[in-house]
Amino acid sequence: MRLPIFILLTGALLAGSIRPVAAQTTQPFGFEVKAVAKVLHGTDTLRNAWAGGLNSPQFSNIDLNGDQQPDLYLFDRATTRSLTFLNVADGTGRAWQYAPEYEALFPSGLQGWVLLRDYDCDGRPDLFTYGNGGDIRVYRNMAGPNGRPDFQLITNQLTYFDPSPTGGNVNITTGGYNLPAIQDVNGDGRLDILTYDFASTAPSINYYRNATTTGCGGLAMVEATNYWGGITACLSGCTGFAFEPDQCRAAARPNHTGGYNLEVVDLDGDGDLDVLTARDNCAELISLRNDGTSQLARMTAAGINLNFPTGTAPVRVPNFPSAYPVDVTFDGRPDLVVAPNLYDNVDTVDTRASVHLYRNTSAAGAPVYAFQQNNFLQEGMLDVSEAAAPTFGDLTGDGLVDMLIGGTSRNTPKQFYRATLSFYRNVGTAAKPVFQLVTSDYLGLSSRHLVAIKPALVDLNRDGRLDLAYTSTERTVSSTGTITDAVAPLAVMLNTASAGQAATFAAPTLLSTVSSVINDAPCFTDVDGDGNVDLLLGTNLNSSDIPGFSLRYYRNSGTGSLGQAFTLVDSDYGKIRSSNGSRPANLHAVVADLDGDTFPDLLTTDGSGEVRLYSNFRAQTGAFLPQTDLFFNPLLGQFQASRLGTVSRARYAPAVADANQDGRPELYIGTEAGGILSYGVRSRVLATSPAAAAALPLQLYPNPATTTVTMEAARPVRYTLLDITGRVLRRQTQVLRTHTLSLTGLAPGVYLIRCETADGAQATKRLVVQ
Repeated sequence: MRLPIFILLTGALLAGSIRPVAAQTTQPFGFEVKAVAKVLHGTDTLRNAWAGGLNSPQFSNIDLNGDQQPDLYLFDRATTRSLTFLNVADGTGRAWQYAPEYEALFPSGLQGWVLLRDYDCDGRPDLFTYGNGGDIRVYRNMAGPNGRPDFQLITNQLTYFDPSPTGGNVNITTGGYNLPAIQDVNGDGRLDILTYDFASTAPSINYYRNATTTGCGGLAMVEATNYWGGITACLSGCTGFAFEPDQCRAAARPNHTGGYNLEVVDLDGDGDLDVLTARDNCAELISLRNDGTSQLARMTAAGINLNFPTGTAPVRVPNFPSAYPVDVTFDGRPDLVVAPNLYDNVDTVDTRASVHLYRNTSAAGAPVYAFQQNNFLQEGMLDVSEAAAPTFGDLTGDGLVDMLIGGTSRNTPKQFYRATLSFYRNVGTAAKPVFQLVTSDYLGLSSRHLVAIKPALVDLNRDGRLDLAYTSTERTVSSTGTITDAVAPLAVMLNTASAGQAATFAAPTLLSTVSSVINDAPCFTDVDGDGNVDLLLGTNLNSSDIPGFSLRYYRNSGTGSLGQAFTLVDSDYGKIRSSNGSRPANLHAVVADLDGDTFPDLLTTDGSGEVRLYSNFRAQTGAFLPQTDLFFNPLLGQFQASRLGTVSRARYAPAVADANQDGRPELYIGTEAGGILSYGVRSRVLATSPAAAAALPLQLYPNPATTTVTMEAARPVRYTLLDITGRVLRRQTQVLRTHTLSLTGLAPGVYLIRCETADGAQATKRLVVQ
């Protein structure tokens, strides 16, 4: 009988014992983007199945690869993630192909909004983005290798000149939630800026004119008017506006953030710019016709359209629509893509079908928009709406690896989010897996009013069959809309099917000794090598023994009832921390022998978007030492850290499987946006490496230190200084028993000093610089 591949992997881990850390290999280990398996929905093969899903995408055109074709850049506001798609030939036409290697060309740490606009007229769009709590940050697109973009920071705070006696250079501030329009407003060939006054209860539009006198290339802004177009957004519902000289009537301020999206397009072909605008907690995209000129805009009540665009299905995005004029149909004319511009998503938008495409059918002149689809790009992605959490194993008894994905999506009849399990059966072969969607509500869990489900397939009772365990939260919504979350204990559904048959799961058994809260994530593995499957729980629990956000180790005694078998051993196992030294929220873990040295490794993800690998974690003690530059970028030819986004509330769920049964496990990461990223292993060890020598005694003094630190080892050593992310800062190859290291130029914080003898014995110590 051929055992399920998950059992084979787990068995290899259980058979191992605690051994010394293996010596590092000569080739760097890591992961690279690799779509091992195809994904089918019905008979349709998803073109970009493993792109990771979309929540609040913002769209811009840019030539990424220098082939003179407009490609696509997306910034997902909810997850702060950059996504890149190439314009590629596809048979007789063109298509969008996910190309994650280009994402590294864009600045890290982007937030709020990102628009690509060419301010220096060199044909390469530059990057404008949110910064410093509401300012505008600008990166200039320099000519990179082979026509690729190369962004260099120009300013953190774009300013305008105020000529008043107390004026001077003043920051242009958009606020924390508004999306500005960055276009040539007055037709002089220079980019200007329009943005709603974020501080007003009845905001008008501020117009910052580019007064550069040397032609293109400058950003010398002046405030031309704080009442552009003579329009004011009123609080009286989603469609309330006042036009000069009228004023808004007094109204109670709504209980929301008051954000406004803004785009300007010449909708009627008369040479001046009209307005497309929307506000949060509203579904309509409203157009306002400019009855003035490009030099003096004037909007009137006669020019408002609450059902834009005319002649086709009007825009109705459930919350906060934003419009992006980009060419996505490969005809050289800007279409209109409309998507929610949400900061987060709480029971509002089903993000599996939220990106609306209106094709521009006009050959010339004013655009004519025709609704084409409500799931642009999303139709080709694997997407369960929110917080995808995959797990893998043979659920059908055919010896092939199937896929089960936990996620939270809209329950249409009730219009609330409910957790479900999506079951993808492997209908391919052992060498060429193909995951086909069977059901989006496996086991009917949508009826149980759960959210934030995190499943794990694991043989808990050691009977050779995969059981199902999961954490979740029970959500109720009152008649007034109040949401209440009651955490359900970690549940286990034992597989009662006969060997070789499709899984049949019994009613849930609760692990009553395991405490958990919303978004906690289970990882089952044999931590202590005794043959029993223990639990590593990534938790947000804040209790008396630990101040929240940690990896908790529950040991499985292997005796008594399963519900009572797990006992808390360590509330802060491995002392997992983010690169800034903080405790990571929404910590998720997975264990497997990823680097191929026969020792199990621990890999973690969390809301910071960081992916950390702890090689041979059983041999590590105290604060585990991570590797972070894990992802190979073939475009740049180097390993880099993950680029998943930097939102502490985000949930990234890793899983490991050998779906093509080639003996090399793949890494899958479920994203906050409801999709999954797929990676193969690169430069894996093919044979057991020699074990390192015994632990090396090492002393650091003083520690904490301010100006210098002395290292003293039992034998002559060389040393490497690393920051907390694992990045090498300094290295000394001379072998001495005592080294003195100057701390000049190091910022206060925590660092690592790794010492190594000539024969491979190592020691690593934490150094605190004050």
